[in-house]
Amino acid sequence: MKISKIIVENYRSIKKAEVDPNKFSIFIGQNNHGKTNFFEAIEWFYNAKSCSDDQHLEKNSENIITVELFFEDIKESDIDKFSTETNKTKIRTMLGDRKSFSVLKKSSDHKRTFIVEGKNMGNPLGIENAINEFLPKLEYVNTKIRLDDVSKYKDKNPIGVMLSGVLTAIIENSQDYIEFKKKFTKLFDDDQSEVRIELDKLGSQVEVYLQKQFPDGTKVKFCVNPPEFTDLLKSFDTTVDDGIETKAEDKGDGMQRAIMLSIIQAFADYRKKQSGGGTFLFMIDEAELHLHPSAQRALKKALLDICKTDQVLVNTHSSVLVVDDNEIQTIFKVEKTDGITNIQKVENIDKINVVFDLLGGTPSDLLLPRNFLIVEGRSDFAFIGTIIKRFYKDKYSGIKILFAGGDIDEQEPTLMAVHKLFVPLAGSENPIYKEKSIILIDKPNSSQEKKYKKFKEGYPYLFENGQVFELLKESLEEYYPSSYAKQPEELQKIGEKVKYAEEVASKITKDQFEKDMPIIFNALEASNTKSFNPK
Repeated sequence: MKISKIIVENYRSIKKAEVDPNKFSIFIGQNNHGKTNFFEAIEWFYNAKSCSDDQHLEKNSENIITVELFFEDIKESDIDKFSTETNKTKIRTMLGDRKSFSVLKKSSDHKRTFIVEGKNMGNPLGIENAINEFLPKLEYVNTKIRLDDVSKYKDKNPIGVMLSGVLTAIIENSQDYIEFKKKFTKLFDDDQSEVRIELDKLGSQVEVYLQKQFPDGTKVKFCVNPPEFTDLLKSFDTTVDDGIETKAEDKGDGMQRAIMLSIIQAFADYRKKQSGGGTFLFMIDEAELHLHPSAQRALKKALLDICKTDQVLVNTHSSVLVVDDNEIQTIFKVEKTDGITNIQKVENIDKINVVFDLLGGTPSDLLLPRNFLIVEGRSDFAFIGTIIKRFYKDKYSGIKILFAGGDIDEQEPTLMAVHKLFVPLAGSENPIYKEKSIILIDKPNSSQEKKYKKFKEGYPYLFENGQVFELLKESLEEYYPSSYAKQPEELQKIGEKVKYAEEVASKITKDQFEKDMPIIFNALEASNTKSFNPK
């Protein structure tokens, strides 16, 4: 089952908005144009039992708020997930053999009604609980949520719901857990329990002392409520040790948002392995908030993982979350005109304009490099970066060095890493760097020959155009000037290699670099020569 359409009317600045969400839907637009209003309208549909005047269009309560969610592709397996046979029967009776329906909520009575094939079924007695179980669970991560809220999370906190749901699902089938839950309930809820009897005695004693303070006939009841069993799964702590161990909620907003991102990623991983269970609708307000661009990309990857089982809506000002295409992704532009919010789907032909606007709206804001030099690993990246800063700060400025990850821990084959990094530059619809980018690789060893052959077959033009530069040695460390050269076994860890690369680059002379390391020097020269605006 999936949400196929959302219609919002008369909510704040939204007179009428009709959106056909994909599995992953991105809402972009300037501040104060209504992105959050759309999300809050959906939250109102799920949770509101009343509304204030300022939630109505033009702050006029006569403008009735309506939100309608349409569902399609309903499968028997969706109904089988229900916790009770009663709810299964109610949904089957309402739907018959139909595979779609909608749920409508109005501010006039704040009740939801159910519509099947255009026929308003009203809100039959007892159907509300079944529908609540049937609808995707809403998890709204808004900009106000901080980690200190999460660390004290309650049932209504979206991150808390995720964690509690995962923890419960992990242990709920354990026989030990089932027996423990029964004993817990008997201990605190059974009238014959010694603990319950003593708690009631305590409550009665407190009432006696309270009554003495209110002799005017005021009746005061004091009851010791049993602890919530579900609270046993609502305690966690996160610390950050960056020299001084600190509670995570005391760190900055960026760290807190990153930790919440990690919780979402863990939830996504668990959902992929989980069989059964209900679906979710995730909404994330200003998804990029406080996150570095690399963390934004990780967030998008995590959310796309979640979309294998659930639907995700995000609003953003970030081009990072927009620029990469995905078959399950749809972009919507939110724009306010004369105080009224309009939401329109962005077609592919308009996407370049959307990204351009997000990046500032002028060519100078795009900060595109003159060219790219792709190297295999971090040590190459560190060495060349230091060399450029020392000797070629002006000449090679604007040439972006990218490392493919060939020598990181748990390394993937280096040529495949280079391939993955080169594809976005050469394989996009408008590959402006295809004939300009330069690739610098180590001499392939015997285990890489097959992959090297495939790489050549895949990119013959790179070799024909002189865009590939190959070291004479199997590692950068062996290619350093003779007085600095080392064998691979002398530097095992990536941190050691990077530190040594920076050390060599800071000590050798410009003459040594150009004469003793001509392949790297020529790769830099080619990057400049083939670049936009050569210097």
